[in-house]
Amino acid sequence: MTQPALPTHILTILAVKDLKASAAFYEEAFGWPARVRVPVYVELELPDGRGLGVYQRESFALNTGQLPARVPDGEISGTELYLRCADVAQTIDRLREAGARELSPLAPRDWGDDAAYFADPDGNVLVVARPTTLD
Repeated sequence: MTQPALPTHILTILAVKDLKASAAFYEEAFGWPARVRVPVYVELELPDGRGLGVYQRESFALNTGQLPARVPDGEISGTELYLRCADVAQTIDRLREAGARELSPLAPRDWGDDAAYFADPDGNVLVVARPTTLD
């Protein structure tokens, strides 16, 4: 008996309070180009062809039938994007320049990566990481 094909992750969408600011943040922080740009939604293309969408919160609710919770300023959501980077230091600089809030500095983590934690303008957690090297 053959196994059914497993689902493929192609797109992550974040509901955001300020579409223009969130799209600009991700474009500046990571340099990902927009492949879709409409009044309520911007979709960025990641290097592997997957996408990251930022969707204006109230319009997001039209699809779900429920308005997503608003994360209070200074707090974080339960969403984390974990990104491996060839040049973590440069990516950290770009995140800071784009206005990301640092949560935890670059440090070796128990799972074998050096990782730094940041929050985007909507409180979503962004992790930039590289494998820990033993020099």
